Amino acid sequence: MNNEPYIQEIVLNAPASRVWKAITDKDDMKQWYFELPEFNPKVGFEFSFEGGDKGKTYLHLCRVTEVEEGKKIAYTWKYDGYEGESLVTWELFEEGNRTRLKLTHAGLETFPADNPDLARHNFVRGWTGIIGTSLKNFVETKQ
Repeated sequence: MNNEPYIQEIVLNAPASRVWKAITDKDDMKQWYFELPEFNPKVGFEFSFEGGDKGKTYLHLCRVTEVEEGKKIAYTWKYDGYEGESLVTWELFEEGNRTRLKLTHAGLETFPADNPDLARHNFVRGWTGIIGTSLKNFVETKQ
């Protein structure tokens, strides 16, 4: 079993303020991430959304655990009706007019091993598409 957190880093051709807005503003988030009824980057804020593929969706239940305005946000990530809880952390590092984004998804091993939808490789594929394509395109083309 792999207990290591999944970490992905990418340099985005956009200022950190733009990336921060993209990962914390529900109107921006629905254009590249998930449609959230509400989102507030404040510790203790709880939110949920539906997500999945191959015709099966899961209700994601999340709670913001840490916020460093403009630099870092973390939230728990679990699934309604399933064991396990993970932690997703987004960190932004200014590099001139570009931003290095580091995403860490820890605790994937807490999800049921007998559910192939919740296997580590699906998170790797999912985050690669979400960050490397959807977010990248959104922040680099939106003015």
